[in-house]
Amino acid sequence: MKFTANQIAEILEGEICGNENVEVHKLSKIEEGEVGSLTFLSNPKYTNYIYSTKASIAIVNKDFVPEKEIFTTLIKVEDAYKSFSKLLEFYNQVKLSKTGIDPNVYISDSASYGENLYLGAFSYISSNVKIGNNVKIYPNTYIGENVKIGDNTIIYAGAKIYSETEIGNNCIINSGAIIGADGFGFAPNSEGAYSKIPQIGNVVIEDNVDIGAATTIDRATLGSTIIRKGVKLDNQIQIAHNVEIGENTVIAAQTGIAGSTKIGKNCEMGGQVGIVGHITIGNNVRVQAQTGIARNVKDNEVLQGTPAIGYSDFNKSYVYFKKLPDLVATINSLKKELKALKNENE
Repeated sequence: MKFTANQIAEILEGEICGNENVEVHKLSKIEEGEVGSLTFLSNPKYTNYIYSTKASIAIVNKDFVPEKEIFTTLIKVEDAYKSFSKLLEFYNQVKLSKTGIDPNVYISDSASYGENLYLGAFSYISSNVKIGNNVKIYPNTYIGENVKIGDNTIIYAGAKIYSETEIGNNCIINSGAIIGADGFGFAPNSEGAYSKIPQIGNVVIEDNVDIGAATTIDRATLGSTIIRKGVKLDNQIQIAHNVEIGENTVIAAQTGIAGSTKIGKNCEMGGQVGIVGHITIGNNVRVQAQTGIARNVKDNEVLQGTPAIGYSDFNKSYVYFKKLPDLVATINSLKKELKALKNENE
């Protein structure tokens, strides 16, 4: 896929300084630019690279004035970083503009789908599935019975969407994600073994949700596990049965959320956070990486540590924790002195 400087300038509404017909077919960092690549300069500390880069085109801010000769074609814009991001989005849209159904797929006669469907090889579409417009389902994907998928949603290769799951518009589900598997529900019986509790609920994913690779979201025992609109989930996250995550909450990799916990809106959670079941976490809560939460959390709290405490309290405590060996040595020394004094008095 090739683009000329003139085409890129039209997309970004920029001004060309150099050869408007020069072509690029890939993107690069400015310090690693090669002939045929497009790069950008927004951080002043990388300015020296603009004079040595071999990239064919560089996007720069309008106020950039070269201090010596430049060999790359410049496209001047109001904000180079934002313009490069816009270009990445445009490039991604072009790259993902796939349509058509591969002959090596299975589609149930009772399934229905809208316009411009892309369905990759060896995908399986079960009975009564409903798929919206402009949906892209990549190869080796399984879509279970009665699943609903909204418009403009992308499901990447190898994802598994179990029965009854509902997925909204403009969602992205990455490779290896499993949506709607049974929740971890077992009850001990009279013989000391565990009997499985049927999980007959579903998963509901609202609009504009991103789900990372190898993330798992379990179906509810009864009712629904719910991921509200705008939620962004990183890779390798485990979300248990009947969990609800509020809109626009962001969660980093390897976090685990136990069953029936409710998380509010606009929360931010670092990686490897552990959350027990049956608690409520308020809105606008921020949780540092590797925190363990075992209690209800009020709106706007900032937490760190296991068990979780306030972020500022954790930092104060950590100052003493680092000094713990010295404090122990001091205590042992004082104990010896007290023992010696005691022996003298006796």
